[in-house]
Amino acid sequence: MLAQQRRQAILERVRATGGVRVADLVRELGVSDMTIRRDLEVLAERGLVDKVHGGATATGPGSTEEPGFTAKSARQQPEKDAIARTAARLVRPGTAIALSAGTTIWTLARHLVEVPELTVITNSIRVADVFHRVPRADRTVVLTGGVRTPSDALVGPVAVAAIRRLHVDTLFLGVHGMSARAGFTTPNLLEAETDRELVACARRLVVPADHTKWGVVGISTIAELTEAHVVISDECLPAHARDELAASAGELVIADREPAETRESL
Repeated sequence: MLAQQRRQAILERVRATGGVRVADLVRELGVSDMTIRRDLEVLAERGLVDKVHGGATATGPGSTEEPGFTAKSARQQPEKDAIARTAARLVRPGTAIALSAGTTIWTLARHLVEVPELTVITNSIRVADVFHRVPRADRTVVLTGGVRTPSDALVGPVAVAAIRRLHVDTLFLGVHGMSARAGFTTPNLLEAETDRELVACARRLVVPADHTKWGVVGISTIAELTEAHVVISDECLPAHARDELAASAGELVIADREPAETRESL
């Protein structure tokens, strides 16, 4: 294996599991301790991993770093679509749901445009636009006002006031990160306040979040892991994260990237 291939393999392992140990990489890749340490040094110099004693961990974003909607929408597209398809099965005709901001929730909205007699509460400009582009006479969409964030969420006192007197069956909450210590988090203080109001107005909390959200901690907690009735993630979610979520949340669902209709046609 060439050095570049080996480093790519190490990087993929770090991103999938959140961290690696030098001793494990030496055994798995069949190279010397010195070689692995040199590889980690190169990856750290490029800003791709953080070196720690005995290994390396994934380089996480800052607690207040908030990428724009366009940048986030290009990431983990197959995983987000699988998660959205799975989440859409939880929505029944004639119910009232809330959809927060975020690219995974935006993807979910696209799977819900044909659900009849749906009432949708959202603080996301992008989500509201999905339903606007495919109108239905039997659907009601309520877009809160507020101040616009980089992720196209509407937040702040106006949004909070609009949500406060509403009640929905299910909230689908997009999150920036999730961890055992911090719960579900966001890098935007005003968005956290608005999202907490959405949580309070819902009978059921569903969090669709791909595996890259695990271990990421934003500056403000929206909800604890124990508050989620359902967490939907993808097949790349690490085993330790699955164990933590299965123990804390009401239910952990791992989305299948292959649509059921495709399997049936094989």
